[in-house]
Amino acid sequence: MKMAWVDGVDQVLVVNLHGSLRVVQGVCSHEYFELDKGFLTGDTLTCALHLSRFDLESGEPLDPPADEPLEVYPVSVEDGQVIIEYPD
Repeated sequence: MKMAWVDGVDQVLVVNLHGSLRVVQGVCSHEYFELDKGFLTGDTLTCALHLSRFDLESGEPLDPPADEPLEVYPVSVEDGQVIIEYPD
């Protein structure tokens, strides 16, 4: 997992999941906490603050206290660079 910033402001988390990249918002949807401090279990990401767990494919929360999904962004690799499709 690696935290990145879009335009130096918005945090996104880039996750290499078994050779496939996933990109989600970089902070927990429950309470502001950087998700790069969390941990991966299978295809899920767990926030280290309150242990909310999220599906990395859909962003959906799987365990409380989070009840809002994470934003998930399309990602591709072109000429060795990671390209994240981030809304304006």
